[in-house]
Amino acid sequence: MSKSERLFELLTLLRSKRYAVTANALADELGVSERTIYRDVQSLLLSGVPIEGEAGVGYLLGKGSHLPPLMFTEEEMLALELGMKMVEAWSDKRLASASESASRKIHSILPEHLKAQIEAFPLAVPAFHVESDHAARGDVLRAAASEKSKVRIEYETGEKVTSKRVIHPLGQVYWGKVWTLVAWCELRDEYRNFRLDRIKSVAVLDESFDTSATKNFQHFMSLCCET
Repeated sequence: MSKSERLFELLTLLRSKRYAVTANALADELGVSERTIYRDVQSLLLSGVPIEGEAGVGYLLGKGSHLPPLMFTEEEMLALELGMKMVEAWSDKRLASASESASRKIHSILPEHLKAQIEAFPLAVPAFHVESDHAARGDVLRAAASEKSKVRIEYETGEKVTSKRVIHPLGQVYWGKVWTLVAWCELRDEYRNFRLDRIKSVAVLDESFDTSATKNFQHFMSLCCET
């Protein structure tokens, strides 16, 4: 990787962070030494990039910084397009609409050779939204997770046993075939997964819940990575 490419990658990394990142963490992500990070940060500062922080503390792009828009490589653009098509086909209706709108905006500024590449892309995703009851429920549950609202569901297991639960929706995971809801179950007092296609009814309650260091979506996903 050339220095210019490395500086671009460093700038991209800093733009993606909301909090100060140490030189050590930046070095690990870019596969270089901390000394290289210090030199590269200095180069960006000299070129006018507003970076705040210092060695030993961490670095963060300054507030109100106005940087030129990012440019994507051909493979990055094709990956984004494929991902947006997946969202259009297999997510809830609002996300599908947002993805379609985002795709149009990106297409409007693409050079002709990239538009041609996308049209000839040798991977396909059904270019239609799969309407279903559980997709609509996914929309409701996503909003409840965002607002931290408790939900009462009626759920049917694979053995056709039905139960009613009050849960704290935390997030959703797509496994390539089905969507599952990650939630904190009040009945079991622990994490539980619920397949969206097995949820028979959803009622958002006028009660809120709190998350904690050991009860949140990211914590659940970290536990999955450990197994």
